[in-house]
Amino acid sequence: MSSENHNTSKNTPPPDWKAEADKVWQQVSQRSADFYQGHKQLFSLPRLGAVVGGTLALSWLVSGIYIVDEGNRGVVTRFGAYTETTQPGPHWHLPMPLEKVKIVNVEQQRFIEVGYRDSSRSAKSAASIPQESLMLTADENIVNVRLAVQYQISNAKDYLFNLKDNEATLKQLTESVERGVIGRNNMDYVLTEGRSEIVAEIKREIQAGMDAYQSGLTIASVNLQDAQPPEEVQGSFEDAIRAREDKQRLINEAEAYSNEVIPKARGAASRLLQEAEAYEAEKTAKAKGETERFDQLLVEYEKNPAITRKRLYLEAKEKLYSGSNKIMLESERNSPQFYMPLANSPMASHSSAKASAEHEPQPDAIDNKANARKPAVNSDLRPSRSH
Repeated sequence: MSSENHNTSKNTPPPDWKAEADKVWQQVSQRSADFYQGHKQLFSLPRLGAVVGGTLALSWLVSGIYIVDEGNRGVVTRFGAYTETTQPGPHWHLPMPLEKVKIVNVEQQRFIEVGYRDSSRSAKSAASIPQESLMLTADENIVNVRLAVQYQISNAKDYLFNLKDNEATLKQLTESVERGVIGRNNMDYVLTEGRSEIVAEIKREIQAGMDAYQSGLTIASVNLQDAQPPEEVQGSFEDAIRAREDKQRLINEAEAYSNEVIPKARGAASRLLQEAEAYEAEKTAKAKGETERFDQLLVEYEKNPAITRKRLYLEAKEKLYSGSNKIMLESERNSPQFYMPLANSPMASHSSAKASAEHEPQPDAIDNKANARKPAVNSDLRPSRSH
């Protein structure tokens, strides 16, 4: 049974696709003819021309619609002449060839390089261009300077219409200004402490030149990528730099030592002056006190010379014997005097030490002088019981 079916399907002829396609086309043609016969007035030449013309006109007007993205400006020109500058957003202008729109990016940061070329913006590995980088300084030295200028468009109209090639003009002006500024300064100033001042001056002069040209450009920054002497004298220049650094180091050390020693010397001098002034004040005050005391004593002496003389004698005697470690005793009137040694007494030791500190003469010397004025004392005598 299955074999019979298989043989039957194998003997069946394939369908005729061409005949089917012709049949479908005839049906479509017939329906189209019927529609044309029923709406024949719609396919008249005037109506068809109007429809085609309207479609073309609408397409031409729609082509005037344009959109300005954020950060851009649209500059509209009519037959090549400037018309207006449009802000970001959707706009419409007369379609071509009446008006055209040029979109200008006013926020994009653009760069130019003077003295080197490198797409990675790294001056270390950049290829140097000697005809741009080698410059003469005021002291007739040659330096190798690499400069990068960053700018952006501030006025789209001026940027498009006032200069033919804005980037080439900016580069030429930058090189001219750079050579002028470098030529007004010495080599050491350019390579060391003057870098920031030189960059600021170059930026200021470039901006002034571009404003004079009405270029519509704003200089965002000027970067001094590298400033070195030529490679032929690099070794000698490095030696000079090391010598200059050693000089500055020695100067700093000397200043540090000076700042340490001078305050100490000034302090010592001030202390000596204060001590001298104090000594002067002390001696002056003491001399004035002695003078006043002598004047008072003189007045009392003039009033009563005998009493004053006696008082002075007793005071001197008391002062003389106050530091002695011996006590003078008088037994009876007009009798010989004798003394008692009190060297081992604590009070005598204290009195002797105090006397030696206050008076230059020693107690033994005072006793010798006193004994020299007194009669000899019998060592066999003993103090009486009454005393």
